[in-house]
Amino acid sequence: MKRRDFIAKSVLGATAFTILPRNVLGGSGFLSPSDKINIGFIGVGKQSVGLMHNISNVKETHLLAAADVDQTKLAYFLGEATKANAKKAAHQVQGYEDYRELLGRKDIDAVVIASPDHWHAMHTVDSAKAGKDIYCEKPLALTIGEGRAMVHAVRKYKRVLQTGSMQRSQYNFRQAADLVRNGYIGEIKEVNVSVGGPVKQCDLPSLEAPSHLNWDLWIGPSMYRGYNSILSPPLDSPEWALWRLYKDFGGGYITDWGAHMFDIVQWALDQDHSGPVQFIPPSQTGALEGCEFVYKNGVRVKHVSWGSFNAIQFIGTEGTLEVSREFIRTSKPELANLKLPATAKRVCQSENHYEDWISSIKTRKKPICDVEIGHRTSSVCNAVNIAYELQKTINWDPKKEEFDNAYANNMRTRAYRGEWDYLNF
Repeated sequence: MKRRDFIAKSVLGATAFTILPRNVLGGSGFLSPSDKINIGFIGVGKQSVGLMHNISNVKETHLLAAADVDQTKLAYFLGEATKANAKKAAHQVQGYEDYRELLGRKDIDAVVIASPDHWHAMHTVDSAKAGKDIYCEKPLALTIGEGRAMVHAVRKYKRVLQTGSMQRSQYNFRQAADLVRNGYIGEIKEVNVSVGGPVKQCDLPSLEAPSHLNWDLWIGPSMYRGYNSILSPPLDSPEWALWRLYKDFGGGYITDWGAHMFDIVQWALDQDHSGPVQFIPPSQTGALEGCEFVYKNGVRVKHVSWGSFNAIQFIGTEGTLEVSREFIRTSKPELANLKLPATAKRVCQSENHYEDWISSIKTRKKPICDVEIGHRTSSVCNAVNIAYELQKTINWDPKKEEFDNAYANNMRTRAYRGEWDYLNF
């Protein structure tokens, strides 16, 4: 069955469900503040259970369904989600192998996309077309082209999308961004970002896929390759996140942790709707760090180990500021807990990333990490990977979203398989 026909038939068949959301009764985009928001999950691997509990803790939410191509993971998630539901209302959570069946349900208001990176664009575009609001895990997109397509779809269908860059809802990073924006360490000249290395080619041997996993559907829009447990690991595997290292499925640590740390750099430098203009790879071929990117105002950001892992070091004309999830420290110790005056420039304020998403669904205002912001950050990450691969300095036009290098421009997107044409919306 063609994907478009599948979705159309699923929507027609969804009338059998009896739980209707308020937006069905009140018209497109209408949601009473007192209403429940019915949630479905697409992708239920290791990350999803923690996400589910965080979102379930928001009082307006109600879990209805989940979809995954791995029946073992799906069964575990359904059990955990049903227990979480029992704290609010006794309702069994329904499971599906194919996410398109979940999207066909009219009683689902919003979806959480926690699938592997190579599925984010397809899942987001189809969810927007189905009229669902979206929480999409970071990095938002596997390629620059996919990120822009996701923005177009979310805007076209008037959806709310929160990117899972939850550090924007944490004190350390919010305080750091406010201090930088208000000049407390002077004019920023350099930024050092410590995260792991760039993406690498997938050279894993092909093995026989387990019977509980629909491997063909796991591959989805990517070019086909054989199964390996690193790519789709069991829930109890210590290697549960290593699939992110491999091209066509993830973007290495550059998009994994870079999607968190480069995101804060973008935020603090007030570049959420723009980006760097140049990417400079390290001079040593094969180096796993040392790439730099430069903003129009001359600020240079370097991907380099500087003493703390998964952390950022801002260097200004009047001091330094270092921030991670564990600390915020400056050359002026009083700044870490300084309460800024009412007249100060302030970044968006959010104490809870999931409550911010739900509030945005109800008000139809943009969340703290809107789809455009997520796209701009993932574009920086993807451009860094492109510079590492090409080993050439490349210039970037953040307005046109084009490089000055034909090879780099070709790498803004990727080939797709069979029916999976994500641009067709």
